[in-house]
Amino acid sequence: MQSFRTEIENPIVEKDILDLEKKIHAFKNNKIDEEKFRSLRLARGVYGQRQQGVQMIRIKLPLGKFTAKQLLRMAEVSDDFASGNLHITTRQDIQLHYVPLDRTPELWALLERDKITLREACGNTVRNVTASVYAGVDPKEAFDVTPYAQAFFEYFLRNPLCQEMGRKFKVAFSSSVDDQAMTFIHDLGFIPKIKEGKKGFRVLLGGGIGSQPEGAKEIYEFLDTDSYIPFSEAVIRVFDRHGERNRRNKARLKFLIKEMGLETFLTLVEQEWKVLLKPNLVVSPTERLLKTPQYQGDTDIEIEDTDYENWKQTNLYSQKQEGYFAVGVPITVGDLSSEKARQLAEVILLFTKDDNRFSYGQSILLRDVKAEHLPALYLSLKEIGLHQSGFHRINDIVACPGTDTCNLGIASSMGLAKALKKVIEEEYSAMIKSHKIDIKISGCMNACGQHTLAHIGFQGMTIKSDGKIAPATQILLGGGVLGNGTGRFADKVLKVPSKRTPAVLRWILDDFENHRDQQEDFFTYYDRKTKDYYYQNLKHFSDVSNLSPDDFIDWGVKEKYEKAIGIGECAGVTIDLVQTLLFDAEEAFEWAKESLVEKRYKDAAYHAYNASVRAAKAILTKGSAKINSHVSIIEAFDAQFPEFKTENGIGFKEAVLRIQKEKPSKPFSKSYLEQSNQLILWIKNKCNDEI
Repeated sequence: MQSFRTEIENPIVEKDILDLEKKIHAFKNNKIDEEKFRSLRLARGVYGQRQQGVQMIRIKLPLGKFTAKQLLRMAEVSDDFASGNLHITTRQDIQLHYVPLDRTPELWALLERDKITLREACGNTVRNVTASVYAGVDPKEAFDVTPYAQAFFEYFLRNPLCQEMGRKFKVAFSSSVDDQAMTFIHDLGFIPKIKEGKKGFRVLLGGGIGSQPEGAKEIYEFLDTDSYIPFSEAVIRVFDRHGERNRRNKARLKFLIKEMGLETFLTLVEQEWKVLLKPNLVVSPTERLLKTPQYQGDTDIEIEDTDYENWKQTNLYSQKQEGYFAVGVPITVGDLSSEKARQLAEVILLFTKDDNRFSYGQSILLRDVKAEHLPALYLSLKEIGLHQSGFHRINDIVACPGTDTCNLGIASSMGLAKALKKVIEEEYSAMIKSHKIDIKISGCMNACGQHTLAHIGFQGMTIKSDGKIAPATQILLGGGVLGNGTGRFADKVLKVPSKRTPAVLRWILDDFENHRDQQEDFFTYYDRKTKDYYYQNLKHFSDVSNLSPDDFIDWGVKEKYEKAIGIGECAGVTIDLVQTLLFDAEEAFEWAKESLVEKRYKDAAYHAYNASVRAAKAILTKGSAKINSHVSIIEAFDAQFPEFKTENGIGFKEAVLRIQKEKPSKPFSKSYLEQSNQLILWIKNKCNDEI
């Protein structure tokens, strides 16, 4: 690792990577327990996978934006440390699999040479900030959200507020009211808008999918761009303080809002907003420049090829910049080999330069391609086998990793996706051009494949037949984006043995093509026919009385199916041991002292707040007090330890919640740290007395 230190320009990043290396060493030498170490590594993008002894590494790419140079770097790292594959996720990240734990700091250091981070890609953090792949080129957009989404990412990266919340927090920016970024399923969603000549956002709050999908609610019809980050910080502060921390399945923001009520939640947000150091924050976007491509070849190429015509019809997007196109490159189940990535990087250098995007549909959008270069680009893509027609169409199926690598996977999402893709391209190729129908597949109820948002969705499940377990598929219909921050969640229709899923898809597509009115899209047709129509016509597929031996083998494998579910790490599950929590408190306090020295007074205060709450939780774990949120910890401490008083003679609650009432100036932060230090020492002494 030492040899990589001189390659990292940013001392904060260098310290981060060295800290991960130290934590791995401490874990290997039994100085940190497994549950605590899990939380630490998740916040650094290191995620356990289904196979023991190796890790999945998640690379955090805000807006899914990447350059050719970054693509080359990720391909190199995947070859050297992982499986030689880049997996594109529905949150515009990249995942690498089969990485040895000891090598993760070195991997991270190499990525940082090209400004690629792992920080807060997993765990209870603000996850990757997603955005419409068309942001900046969308003819319908009020303005380009790219610089605002990037500023949001940078503001909350390594922010003390976001390091160990009760649950993950997801944010999306759409380019226009078409809502390509699906803002309605996010904790915070932003849709650009101009009002009276001023830029701002329509703001949505509290959405989510998973097993209990919830549509986000409009909070602001218009919030100016100077306010969107401070408002977001206030929201996250309330979530951090009041959010559930014990019941993982009830810990997302949507549940907190439902529990306390939207009005109460927003009142708390207003209170937090008032004490921020900067209640307004100006983001000054730079002008988006189109760079001259390197390609100097023939611009008069004529291609007489049906495949080329299909490609133009289904993969091109006319940009708002006259004479330029965005070009979709479908990637089957999001898996791009490192060899293909290198070849694509060369194509990008020739035709598009450095503003390309990984999409939420697990594919790639090349942007800023000159119209006269399209034939040459197509031939270049064809040469490397990336010229498939159907970007974000019915054959560009979304699928989570499922049982291939995920601990929570019940069924083979990717194996099923490949089987269905084959059916569509061989039997329904005309529908790729004629209809925009989304098919999405998840390997479990957590909906990483976004199956609840699909026109046609599939969820991995199991069924029993004669006492044996077989893989199954839940069929969902009628979900999708409606636009302007609204959408609909798919109806669960029925469950069938997994190997019958292609037959089910054939029936659905045949029925749609044969019985729809001429102008009906799938939404309209489904609403006219209703869920019961589909159930009655598909229920014979659900019969389990006559399963064949093949029905007990999942897609893409040869072995008999066995249901095996590991421990999910999406939320960074931890066990609250007294000593572990005291260690957490002391570590947070050290961060507070460092921030104070560096004159980052707001960060210092929030680290000290976290230190105080963690220390309080440590001693409260010995009793029966409710300690499932920061608020409950604060309330319980004064009730159980009324004898504690600060040097100013105030109790724990009043002392800790000073952070809600006073701006984080230098004098406040200094006194707040002194108060936190006094509290930690008092609790440590109390714990030692009771041992």
